[in-house]
Amino acid sequence: MSQYKFEQFAATRRIGSFVPAPDGNSVYFTADISGQLNLWRVPTEGGWPEQLTLFTNESVRQATVSKDHSKIAFLADVNGNEMYQIYLMDAQGGWPEQITNRPDVQYSLGSFSPDGRYLAYSGNATVARDTDIYLRDLQTGEVRQITEGGRLMDFASFSPDGTHMLAVQIMGNTNQDMWLIDVATGNARNLTAHPGREAMHYPYSWRKDGKAFYFFSNDGREHLAIGLYDLEADKQNYIITSDWDLEDMAVGCGGKLIAYSINEAGNSRLVLIDTESGQEVALPAMPKGVISQMKFAGQDEQRRLFVSMNCYNQMNAVYVVDLDRTELRLLTPSMLGNLPAEVFVAPELVHIEAFDGLKIPAWLYRPQGVQPGEKVPAVLSIHGGPETQERTEYRYNGFYQYLLSQGVAVLAPNIRGSTGFGISYQLKIHRDWGGDDMKDMESCAKYLQSLEWVDASKLAVWGGSYGGFATLTCATRLPDYWACACDFCGPANLVTFGKSVPPHWKPMIKAWMGDPDEDREFLMERSPITYVDNIKCPMMVVQGATDPRVVKAESDMMVERLRELGRQVEYLVFEDEGHGFTKRTNQLKGYKLMSDFLLKHLKG
Repeated sequence: MSQYKFEQFAATRRIGSFVPAPDGNSVYFTADISGQLNLWRVPTEGGWPEQLTLFTNESVRQATVSKDHSKIAFLADVNGNEMYQIYLMDAQGGWPEQITNRPDVQYSLGSFSPDGRYLAYSGNATVARDTDIYLRDLQTGEVRQITEGGRLMDFASFSPDGTHMLAVQIMGNTNQDMWLIDVATGNARNLTAHPGREAMHYPYSWRKDGKAFYFFSNDGREHLAIGLYDLEADKQNYIITSDWDLEDMAVGCGGKLIAYSINEAGNSRLVLIDTESGQEVALPAMPKGVISQMKFAGQDEQRRLFVSMNCYNQMNAVYVVDLDRTELRLLTPSMLGNLPAEVFVAPELVHIEAFDGLKIPAWLYRPQGVQPGEKVPAVLSIHGGPETQERTEYRYNGFYQYLLSQGVAVLAPNIRGSTGFGISYQLKIHRDWGGDDMKDMESCAKYLQSLEWVDASKLAVWGGSYGGFATLTCATRLPDYWACACDFCGPANLVTFGKSVPPHWKPMIKAWMGDPDEDREFLMERSPITYVDNIKCPMMVVQGATDPRVVKAESDMMVERLRELGRQVEYLVFEDEGHGFTKRTNQLKGYKLMSDFLLKHLKG
């Protein structure tokens, strides 16, 4: 076993979203350097970051900067409750002013208008089941509702002259439309109406002349591609396609450069195109990793692209790609544990055959130093979502790396319903939670048992959110495989879960999972709580008391039933956390106790 402590693997700065200043000479970012997610600023040429907010209970999630660099707006919630409120402050520093104060409303941040007078944002402030777009006049304080209600609408961007905005109508995880809205009149036009079929549409950057904009879509395709919508001709066409999903893009230097990333089996490959020549632009050597954001600064006179990236041996960090120097610079170092590079384990991509012949992509981490004939325990880790992607070959996970250092293997699959492998693969989870996905989990357990270096009697299952539901499903419906199970904020009862989600989620939950009233019998048949008597292994349940997605009652009912049955269960509740961790102290405590629990039952 490794000599290194859990605390060293967890000694990271958590870097969240970022936005460059308009001139590109500094970057604003969210980070838990202070122990709580606050807003920081760092010079592009490097240096000590400056802390701009001093929150201890609130968590800053996202920020936007006005074009003249005079104002910053940002989102923050309290104790992880996700009821995001909007704050405004001077971009050069000052005290933030909270400009929304509706604890019952979840807002999302838009952007400043090009002239800086208005701030656009979305929220369910008018009708709890809808989300609408609002425009705040920063001179008068007047707030105007732009959309007419009755839909889930989210602001995307202002046109370059500020006369129009683009918006997204959300019908479901795999079904959206793009709208063009006249700012002055509120007149709106659906640009991508597609009755009778599902398709994803997300507007991105405008062309400089304001006559066209770039967007992402998979309409008529298996994978997301980049298109251009010509508003004058009212025509759209794909301009960049791939056999993998395109995942992010940025337009810079007055439209002369387009950067985009391709999700190739979990690795983000960055591509930069000169739009005048159509040729690729040379990039500096890039580490293999997952790019979560990329941005050009709007008024940057230098050719600089900002990206945030996560690698298997480097926590998420912000980099600047200097195109003139062909140089990559790290702006926000995030690894503080003083661990040598050889400690970190890069996993192997494997494919596991499911019951129906489907190939399940999975990342297999094998501890270092396993000797011939030796058998080690293993953890099956199921990601959340479920419509997200396990991309951990290229993403740092201190929890995994610590378990590996203690001689425990990890298998992290992308079971059906995961993103990144085409829309057909993703749709396989819709209205089938606890169905074929459970069979995939069993295939993964059998795969681990088939490995000659894995101890088949020492398997654990762990996961959070949907992964927590998967963990409970494994423990209750596949009870013979597990030495222990650890559920992190997973729903136990799909009926009560469907009834307790935020109001504006309910239409999507119906399409995604099922209606808690209309489909009650079906959802109870798929709920772990129905099979709790089957549990044989020790359980740990971890829950945030203020969780708005999977409310605490879901974990309470599971723990109460286990205790009634006299089963072995440990229950860890964080009173000041929501869905996951926002405070560094809680993050350290939670993952340490979960790893201790797994090691106790897998290693003795």
